[in-house]
This record gives sequence, structure tokens and C-alpha cells, in this order.
Amino acid sequence: MSSDWIEDDLALLVDAARKAGEIAHSYFGRSPETWYKGKERSPVSEADMASDRFLRDTLLAARPSYGWLSEESLDDPSRLARERVFIVDPIDGTRGFIGGKTDWCVSVAIVENGVAVVGALASPARGDIWWASRGNGAFLNSERLTMAADRAPMRPLKLSMPDALADKAIEDPGFPVERAPGGPSLALRIARVASGDLGAVLVRPRSNEWDLAAADVLLSETGHCLVDEHMERVSFNRPDPSHGFLMAAASDDVAPLRGCFPEVLGH
Repeated sequence: MSSDWIEDDLALLVDAARKAGEIAHSYFGRSPETWYKGKERSPVSEADMASDRFLRDTLLAARPSYGWLSEESLDDPSRLARERVFIVDPIDGTRGFIGGKTDWCVSVAIVENGVAVVGALASPARGDIWWASRGNGAFLNSERLTMAADRAPMRPLKLSMPDALADKAIEDPGFPVERAPGGPSLALRIARVASGDLGAVLVRPRSNEWDLAAADVLLSETGHCLVDEHMERVSFNRPDPSHGFLMAAASDDVAPLRGCFPEVLGH
């Protein structure tokens, strides 16, 4: 997939993500005002809100016909009727951000008819910027990421997963697995699969589209996939933005990984 609008929108997203990252980073390590929301008591900081305001004002001013879905904005159901939608997490990994850890990022994506086609992750505390667009490759700090098929097979497979899933895995999956640490930012964990730093990431239920959409483009452009418990690729801009059990991995590793969790997946 390649077109002028994708190239223009990628440039828009990368610039906006980078600037939003700078805004968020200006609060980093300075004890920003913080509060909690929802049943799970998810933290929100003034840095999240400042980043969100900038992204909303900047992106919708540039593309007023696009829909909008953000973790920190009131959901507008009119997005469901839009061909293209911005899906944004102004800070993915807020707990880490508040705690002074560098594992957080600004995640911005464009979804077209349910498919994530353009994505950018800005990780200013680590000095990194990731971006990708469908048909045009994926990049980390201007270096193009290689395709999974062009890399030596990762054995043992470096696998990041939450404790709740690890406790339910079968003991012998049939191939060597090395559990790898994760981190507060789900988007960055998935991006590390695209870069080859991790072999796979298992995602517990209740992740949301804003955690996933930008990183999904990185996966698609490097021969990886993000699939649900039925081995179906994730779609976006749904009425309910939350998801169940997910796997991010190279295509050849998805089926064996699924077989490791019969209790979770019911087989």
C-alpha cells in the first residue's frame, strides 16, 4: 500500500508524536499532578492531558474529517462512521512515567476501515522514535527494521508475558522459551517484537486499541502479526475498544504459542 496521503499522514504523525513526547517529557521526573480513574484505578497525570490536548488540536486541525479515539478523551461514537480515525495514547506506560522509569511513549496511529495503516511511537526518555506505514516499512531512529524472515530464528524464544498468563502455561511447549521482562508500556513491548529484541509478547485481556494500533503497523511491516485467541488479526475502531487475550509474534510462532495456553484458550 502506497499513496500520497499515507506519506503525508506519516509525516504529520511522526512530527506530532515527537512534539507531544517533548511536552510529556517536560513533566518527567518532576512529580506531575496525578489522579486515578476507573475501577482499575489507572493513573492519569497532567502530562497525559497536556500531550492529549496537543495531539487532538494538532491532528484534527490538519485532518478535520478524521475520527478520534484517545485514552484521555471522551469517546465520540461518530468515529465509527469515519473512514479514517486517529487512535492515540498520549502516554502509554503512565505508571512507569510517574515512577521515573524511561519505559513510556506517545503512541499515535491512523486506522483506515478497521486496519492500522500509519503509526508512530515517540519515546523521548530513551531518545527513540519508531514509525511505520503500510507498504513502506518500519523504522527505529531512521534505521529500517529487517523482516522477521530475514533474521536468524530466535531460539530460545524470548517471550514477554504477565504473571497471570505465565501461571497457566504448560510446562513443555515443545520448543525452548526464555521469559523476558516486559515493562510499563505495552506499545513499546510490541515494538520490540518488530525490532527483533523480543520474540513474542502475550497480552492479557483488557488491553485497548490505543495501546495497540501504532505498534501493530510496526509488526505488519516486519512480517509479524497481532492476533486474538482465534488466530485472527486484530481490527480497530470498534464500538468497544478493549480486547481479550492477544499475541504479537512472527507468523510461524503464533500457532505453537497458542498451544501453550489450553486453559486460557479452551483447547
